[in-house]
Amino acid sequence: MEWLSQRCPLPSAAQGWSRPGRGTLLLVLTLVVLMYPLLRGLALQLHSALTGSYIPGSSSMAFINCLNEQVAKDIARAIMDKKLAAQVNILPKSSALYFWKGELEESTEILLIVKTRTSKIGELSNYVSKTTFSIHPLVSRSHKHRHGQ
Repeated sequence: MEWLSQRCPLPSAAQGWSRPGRGTLLLVLTLVVLMYPLLRGLALQLHSALTGSYIPGSSSMAFINCLNEQVAKDIARAIMDKKLAAQVNILPKSSALYFWKGELEESTEILLIVKTRTSKIGELSNYVSKTTFSIHPLVSRSHKHRHGQ
């Protein structure tokens, strides 16, 4: 065994190498524990970007009110053509009550429910605000999907 230590000498404490102390190990362990949520989130986002799979909290639903069914279909088709959503549901006419210039008004509207990635909400909002066909600005909500519920 002596021949091994001559061929592969280990650094000694005199050469500036020392074993990590308990304080150093405690510091590293603390940093790992504190950084875990950040590292986990980054790993999940990277996995989602590479595989296209779902991450809880990365999906949103947006609600858009439209004047009539034809306008709703046109906006829904344009959203899908621009790949701003995975799915758009067009709900039938609903009654809406609102105040306009101090008077209570009533009208019918068509509601679009847009299912998309949270990262696309800004682009979707910009597109909807440029159309003159929607009644109200887009409202969105991030959601977490739970399997089996």
